[in-house]
Formats: sequence, C-alpha cells, structure tokens
Amino acid sequence: MPKATIKSSHEITLIRESCRIVAEVLRLLKGMVRIGVTTKELDHLAEEYIRSQQAEPAFKGYGTDKQNLYPASICASINDEVVHGIPSNRTLQDGDIVAIDVGVKKNEFYGDGAWTFQIGEISEEKTRLMQTAEESLYKGIEQARAGNRVHDISAAVQKHVEAVGYSVVRDLVGHGVGRYLHEEPAVPNFGKRGTGMLLQSGMTIAIEPMVNAGAYDVKVDSDGWTVRTYDGSPSAHFEHTIVVTNHEPEILTI
Repeated sequence: MPKATIKSSHEITLIRESCRIVAEVLRLLKGMVRIGVTTKELDHLAEEYIRSQQAEPAFKGYGTDKQNLYPASICASINDEVVHGIPSNRTLQDGDIVAIDVGVKKNEFYGDGAWTFQIGEISEEKTRLMQTAEESLYKGIEQARAGNRVHDISAAVQKHVEAVGYSVVRDLVGHGVGRYLHEEPAVPNFGKRGTGMLLQSGMTIAIEPMVNAGAYDVKVDSDGWTVRTYDGSPSAHFEHTIVVTNHEPEILTI
C-alpha cells in the first residue's frame, strides 16, 4: 500500500465530499434493503446515485488480477460472508443480515464505509453480533487521536468483541484512505496497546471491524473475492472513514 500521508485541509475537504456520498448511498440502501430484493438491484441503485454525484464507484474494476477485477459498485455480504460478496440475483430472505460496503472516488480522493443491515426478523444471536460489531467500531474510533498508536485502535476493538465471546477477523484489516483507496497504515482489529504507527493529526483512515460469531478463520470462494467464515458462523461488518485530530476524531462517513 502507498505510505501514510498527512492530509492538508484542502485534501480533507475533498475526502469529506467522497465520504458524504458514501454515507448517502448507505442511507439510500437502508431504505431499500428488504425481503425479496436482490443484491444486484441494490448495486444498480448505488452506482446510479454515485454517478449522479459526479463521482465514481471505487470498487468497480478494482483488483490486481486483471483477469478477475471486482465487477460491481458495492460489496454485499450475506450471513456467513464476511466481506467482498459480489452482488447477484440472490434475493434477501427473512432472517438474513447483509453487510454493504461502499467506496467512492471523486476529485481523485476516496471515501469508504460499510454497515450491516437486518432483513425482516433476525435471530437473537445475529442481533447481538451486529450490536457488538457496531459498538466495537466506535470503541476503535475513540482511540484514533494524535499521539496514540494504531494498535490502540486495534486493541480497543479486540477487547470489546472478545469480551462477549466473538472473534475479529485477522486476515483482513482497516487502512489509510486518501488519494488511494488503500494506503498505510494497515489497521488490524487485534493488537497490543502502545504499538504500531504513531497517529498524527491529518491522517485519514478507514476503521472496519469484521466480527464473526464463531472463530476468526476465513476462506475465499472460487470467485476469488467473496470471503466467508470457515465455520459457517454469521459475520457483521461496520466501517467509517475518519480524520485524526489533536482532539476528538472526526467521522467523515456520517
């Protein structure tokens, strides 16, 4: 990944604009996510809205394997799918949870965010899983301030998740974001306080707990993208892009 950079106030303004669109897409899809809707329909709505804002879907065409670039504008990961689920004609069913990840590029700067939504009536386990994952995101964000270390974020997420018997995915991490969708620093969801890169005012990072109800082990489907839990347990994913300041971190995808 490109190295971490301290963003100027002008660059943060541009990142904030991309993040605004990310947040608006997630709010739009929240109103559309329901029983019987296909994830491909959600993808179409997201792309249409992103382009209406004179922006581009950051995920479409992303990847290092030119024979298998990511084909959609959002990631839609259902139940045991952790991240990178490819939208399809699969319909959402009562009792499902679906994590929707959105990336936007505008004026050469990126924004990135994700939320997990419930479909109809979900189990008590899935309810608690979603709540824990969302809470852990904010526990991590609280630590994202100048003078702290990256793994202060990681440790806060891990502590909150593991306290209730869930696990954080270890093969995938949060990341810096700016001129590139993925920049340094890598932001794991597990780690030891007081270690990792020093956080400085002006850093923009995407914090994204991926929380499994079972073990943290994951596997990749034959499509080369969809990551799912190895044991088939459900998973929830929440993400915000934030800017580090000398005071409270500012959430940009809100």
